[in-house]
Amino acid sequence: MNEKLIIHPLPAVWDASSRVLLLGTMPSPASRAQGFYYGHPQNRFWKVMAMVLQQPEPDNSVEQRKKFLLQNRIALFDVLQSCRIRGAADTSIREPVPNDFEEIFSGADIQAVFTTGTKAYTLYEKLCLPKTGREAICLPSTSAANCRMSLEVLKEQYQIIREYL
Repeated sequence: MNEKLIIHPLPAVWDASSRVLLLGTMPSPASRAQGFYYGHPQNRFWKVMAMVLQQPEPDNSVEQRKKFLLQNRIALFDVLQSCRIRGAADTSIREPVPNDFEEIFSGADIQAVFTTGTKAYTLYEKLCLPKTGREAICLPSTSAANCRMSLEVLKEQYQIIREYL
């Protein structure tokens, strides 16, 4: 699969009531095709979040997923504004350019920043932390590629989000 320059196509999801900012790396091809975050049917993000928040999993519609996040005071975005990447392989990322989070941080009382995976965390620490001054907490990836981690373990790891809502 060829490496492509990807410009982040999705707007950040947040509003003034957001308390937690979750950051992935870059939308996967499936997410870009669907027009929303964590769009691959095998990604466990929405299932894990529903379990952590003790609510029904939102359906696949962009509107329902946005509503789910905002009702739970969760902002969602990605670390990168652009990069060269092969498919959805975070390990192939080159030439990363970070997103700007100033609008979110100035417009919402964000209590904690979390990354959904090690690559997102590493990129945030290197490219964003010097500007934001806000430490991030690294959560495990919900991708099917992280199949060694069970749904139950993911739920346990993501429970920390509740402390900041």
